[in-house]
Amino acid sequence: MTAVLPPYPATPATPALPAPRRLTRTEDGERLHALLWTAGPGRRTISSAVLGGGIGPRAWILNAQVAHGYRRTDPERHLASLAADAGLHGPGVGLMTAADVSAYAHGRDAGVEAFVTAGVDVRGWAARPGEGAEGAPGPGTINVVVAVPAALTDAALVNAVATATEAKVQALVESGYDCSGTPTDAVCVVADAPAPHRETYAFAGPRSLWGARLARAVHRAVRDAVRHETPAPGY
Repeated sequence: MTAVLPPYPATPATPALPAPRRLTRTEDGERLHALLWTAGPGRRTISSAVLGGGIGPRAWILNAQVAHGYRRTDPERHLASLAADAGLHGPGVGLMTAADVSAYAHGRDAGVEAFVTAGVDVRGWAARPGEGAEGAPGPGTINVVVAVPAALTDAALVNAVATATEAKVQALVESGYDCSGTPTDAVCVVADAPAPHRETYAFAGPRSLWGARLARAVHRAVRDAVRHETPAPGY
C-alpha cells in the first residue's frame, strides 16, 4: 500500500510581511532613517529587541537607525518616542542599529519574507575569552526581521530564532567574514498566532518545512546585506 503524504501548504498570494515603509528624521543635526512594518491582526512575534521583546502579539515593527557612537542609556524609551512620532499605537517591536537601514536586503522563499540591515565594522565570534559587559547593550548592527505565513507554537518560535541565527552565521562565513555576528545583533520572527481549526506547526528547525524556508530567506538576505562590505579579520 502506497502512503499518501499531505500536500505542502500553498505559497500565499500576499507576502507574509509587506515591504517596509521608509521613515526619515533629523536628530542632533543628522539625517537618519527607519523602516516600519505593520504586522496586521492575528500575528505575534518573538524577538530579542530592546522594545517589545519576548513572545506576544505585536502590531508593528520599527527598525530605527541611530547615530554612530550612540550614547543614550534609555533605548527603549527612545524607540517608544520614535514610534509615537510615527503615529503607531498598541504593542510593537523596536530595534535599532547604526547601519543605514535604507539599504536593507530582502530574501524570499516560498512565502517566507526576510529583511536584513547590516553593518559589520564591529564583529567577532560569540564564544571568546573574557567577561561580558554589564548594562544595556549598544545598538545592534545586524538586525533580522523575518515573517512566516503559518501558525507556530511557542517552541517553534524559539526554534525559528535559532534557525535564523544559524542561517545568518552561514551567510557571514560564506561571504568571507571570520565571525558569528556582531556583539549586539537582534532578531524578530513574525508568525500567525495559533487559532482553532487551523494547523499549528511545532517545528521550525532548518530541516522542517517552514524552518527550511526561513533559513534560505534569511541566508539570502544576510548575504546580500553584507555583499558591499569589505571582509577583514574580526576582533
